[in-house]
Amino acid sequence: MHIITKIAPRYAHLETFAASMPQIFEHEGEVIYRGRNLIKTMTAPDGTLVNVKRYHQPSGPNRLIYSWGLRESKGSRAFRYPAILAAKDIGTPDAIALVEERNSLGLLCYSYLITVQSPYPYTLYAMGDAKEGEYEALAEALGRFAAHLHEQEVLHKDFTPGNILWSHDADGYHFALVDINRMAFGPVSPKTGLATLCRLWGPKTFVRLTVESYAQARDYDVATAVQYVMERRARFWRRYGKKHTIKFKLEL
Repeated sequence: MHIITKIAPRYAHLETFAASMPQIFEHEGEVIYRGRNLIKTMTAPDGTLVNVKRYHQPSGPNRLIYSWGLRESKGSRAFRYPAILAAKDIGTPDAIALVEERNSLGLLCYSYLITVQSPYPYTLYAMGDAKEGEYEALAEALGRFAAHLHEQEVLHKDFTPGNILWSHDADGYHFALVDINRMAFGPVSPKTGLATLCRLWGPKTFVRLTVESYAQARDYDVATAVQYVMERRARFWRRYGKKHTIKFKLEL
């Protein structure tokens, strides 16, 4: 097996640690997500708490497409994009390294994305059971954050509760994006941006306040924005509910 390591310059001192990931991943670290991909937290030799995401081995035509560079792999995009977001003042964990395992034919096997573990403790899943009086300020801040994201010509194609981290302190609300390999860069119309808000969890009022804040920040008609999102939101969650259990009280 051949190991290829890409390291961010500011984390060059962790290159040996990064390159060892294929050997240590199975028996070190704490699992925080187990699914198609596996995510662990670990402590790097310099004391940095890191997040390590192991991407599954691509299969079928995708393995050839990613291995031959016909399309950039998910891990490669997720390693490259944080610098773009940082330049636009959009929060996301620093990328430390990308480690790829390739077999004797040069075909991509597992890959490992190593990032700094975000200090933000919450996701928007916390809004699933939120009560009136608990979410209004957060909703308004989230709307402004989404507007800033789109004004900076960044479209997160998976703008879902688990991919939006947040914290709150005396300076207000702060947000960071994760799972950023599915993004588009370029002008984002208000309508395109609004469509990304339809999958948010939580009370109907939470979503409405987020949409109103977004529309105001982008100088878009508020009533039109609310009607558009709420109609799309209802369709999305009705379809979702036919195949999945909805883990919050859905108001349509």
